[in-house]
Amino acid sequence: MNRRVLVQRPLSLLPHHPRRFCTSPRVAKDRRIPGVGREIIDDFAQLREHYATPKNPIVLAHGLFGFSELRLAPRLLPAVRYWHGIQDALRTSGATVIATSVPPSSSIAERAAALAAGIAAAQQASSPPSSSSSSSPPPPVNIIAHSMGGLDARYMISRLLPSAPPTVRVASLTTIATPHRGSPAADFLLDPSSRFFPLHLPRLYGLLTRAGLGTEAFAQLTTAYARDVFNPATPDAPGVRYFSYGADAAPLSPFSVFRLPHAVVAAAEGANDGLVSVASSRWGEYRGTLVGVGHADLINWSNRMRWALRAMI
Repeated sequence: MNRRVLVQRPLSLLPHHPRRFCTSPRVAKDRRIPGVGREIIDDFAQLREHYATPKNPIVLAHGLFGFSELRLAPRLLPAVRYWHGIQDALRTSGATVIATSVPPSSSIAERAAALAAGIAAAQQASSPPSSSSSSSPPPPVNIIAHSMGGLDARYMISRLLPSAPPTVRVASLTTIATPHRGSPAADFLLDPSSRFFPLHLPRLYGLLTRAGLGTEAFAQLTTAYARDVFNPATPDAPGVRYFSYGADAAPLSPFSVFRLPHAVVAAAEGANDGLVSVASSRWGEYRGTLVGVGHADLINWSNRMRWALRAMI
């Protein structure tokens, strides 16, 4: 029997069309994947107006080349948020939201350290002036991480927090399209045999370095690094609950910028969102696969583009 999962949309920021997410178990057509868990399909449904307020703060951890808030021309243009509309929806429901910002393309270790510092600073800033960390430790947080942000969070939880002062406590980590087992797209873009491809990543390292950006992240998103280095050294932490979601973007628009990486990942691992496969997205308790959703759709960027185009015409 199908179950209906109702998900809140950001108020006034998304098209005012009712949406429904129907979920049901299914078996993947690709035999390399034993199953995609619950299948979550956008199917025009009415969303509830009110939801229970989360008890603990929610931390949003962005992915590669991400940011919390970007201001290109503060006096002329509104700020651009990585989690477009999602922060507003959570805050409207009464949640305390911490949108973190880490170095866009630095190593997982450096990004994880910045994530921990950002959470600690935000909680300290929001605590009453009279309180002290010794008498009233900050509440544990629930982390929602997109893409590479999930690797940052896992590293922070497993390898930084056990040896650090208890300024940050984590109750749960929910990862969305995180390449827990790496991505064949990263393998392809770093493969020496693809050095003549226009987007061969090492050719862009000089440009990124001159722009003040790191380049360590790319090699750490490969399947070999995840298999041989990251996962063996980053076990799950006791007392923290791990959840995950994946996405299957097929079929893609002929004009999608994800068509090539989608084909590369599909050939190697099957169903994927254009960058990360369903198989690689699984970690902890797998909650389901979002169908017809791409890597950027997961953080609401497709709706942002639609509204920008509508505003222009």
